[in-house]
Amino acid sequence: MDAGAEVAPAAPSPLIELSGVEKVYRTGSLDYPALRGVDLEIGQGEMVSIIGPSGSGKSTILNLVTGIDKPSAGRVVVDGREVADMGQEALAAWRGTRVGIVFQFFQLLPTLTALENVILPMEFAGLGSKRERVANAKRRLEQVGLDNMGDHVPSELSGGEQQRVAIARAMACDPVLLIGDEPTGNLDSETAQRMFDLLTELNSSGTTVVYVTHDPGLAEMAGRKIEIRDGRVRHG
Repeated sequence: MDAGAEVAPAAPSPLIELSGVEKVYRTGSLDYPALRGVDLEIGQGEMVSIIGPSGSGKSTILNLVTGIDKPSAGRVVVDGREVADMGQEALAAWRGTRVGIVFQFFQLLPTLTALENVILPMEFAGLGSKRERVANAKRRLEQVGLDNMGDHVPSELSGGEQQRVAIARAMACDPVLLIGDEPTGNLDSETAQRMFDLLTELNSSGTTVVYVTHDPGLAEMAGRKIEIRDGRVRHG
């Protein structure tokens, strides 16, 4: 090698790595293969959309990456941890500090106000003082346009407003990874674009964003698109 030649820096390790992942669900005596030998890498700082028809395995991938479910075979390594090897306490602590999740159906606690729902993950993670947690939660609600709705419980909010609270909650702990299962699915087009702009801003600051969507337009906005069909990765 030429002594004066520059050596290219080594590529960073992937934040998410699935190797030979299979997932089989059993219903009675029947087995349903949701994933069939998936190999997939997603790098730190990427914004990736996952598309595919219903039942193709999209949400199963998200559930495995976040440790909500475990693979039947293969390895799922996220943020340097083999997710399936972590116990429930370790998983909860890891998710609380490193992963933000926006569920398709909100999953807000019904007896807590919007503000309290956003504060909750910071309390679980033990982040900051009470005053700092409240201030950060208010800032996150302001980011999603709900700064005047913090004292409302979920039943007093529309579906779109609940989804915005869920997005604020997912961003509360400044996660390295944000996972979204149809994160804008319950929003009108204008609000959906505003929320996607927020996710893009979060991604620009270094957070890896991975989301499932049925919206082709939204899928194309990601830096990379992965298609899942019949439990297999078609592109990505």
